[in-house]
Amino acid sequence: MRILVVEDEPKTADYLRQGLSESGYVVDVATHGIDGRHLAQESEYDLVVLDVNLPGADGWSVLQSIRSRGSTPVLMLTARGLLNDKLKGFDLGADDYLVKPFQFPELLARVRRLLHRGALTIAPDVLRIADLDLDHRRHRALRGGTRINLTAKEFALLRLLMRRSGEVLTRAQLASLVWDMNFDSDTNAVEVAIGRLRAKVDGPFERKLIHTVRGVGYVLEDRT
Repeated sequence: MRILVVEDEPKTADYLRQGLSESGYVVDVATHGIDGRHLAQESEYDLVVLDVNLPGADGWSVLQSIRSRGSTPVLMLTARGLLNDKLKGFDLGADDYLVKPFQFPELLARVRRLLHRGALTIAPDVLRIADLDLDHRRHRALRGGTRINLTAKEFALLRLLMRRSGEVLTRAQLASLVWDMNFDSDTNAVEVAIGRLRAKVDGPFERKLIHTVRGVGYVLEDRT
């Protein structure tokens, strides 16, 4: 699962990145409020850990921006521990509020709870587009009842395309969300991965689901 940490204090940001990464999560860090807001808008995260006192745009405005776009769980992590601050956070849509200084095991427990709750309420166990089924829990993909053997990266790529079916995703978005890397126009890694996935998902079947939008990116949708 992918977590965005918006924290301007370098030591705290590194501590959170290291601890959450060692716990098995993919972690992005923004040290500026505007950068955090941009990442939350342009990328897909399972959870946002958000400070309040940030340069550029404070945590309240970042939280409002996140809430205006969806229901991504947000854990406020801040030194502002007054009751009025906590109430403001919850009123603006925060899912949890943890005051600094904090113990990492407690933060991790809260992260796991929010992610578990989000998985139960947001992500269905099985995604279905036309005759293509993807089962998260069983890590299995089927097309017309036929099992499709996918690598871990191919499964992650297909899941992203299916979760955002009908939305054209750029090569830069795919590189960031699936490979956790900045897109380099000199590399064809995304094109190669899409080609391999298309060969498995669409190759043996008459109905094609993965489409290229020239000059933009790729989209998975049923166009029949």
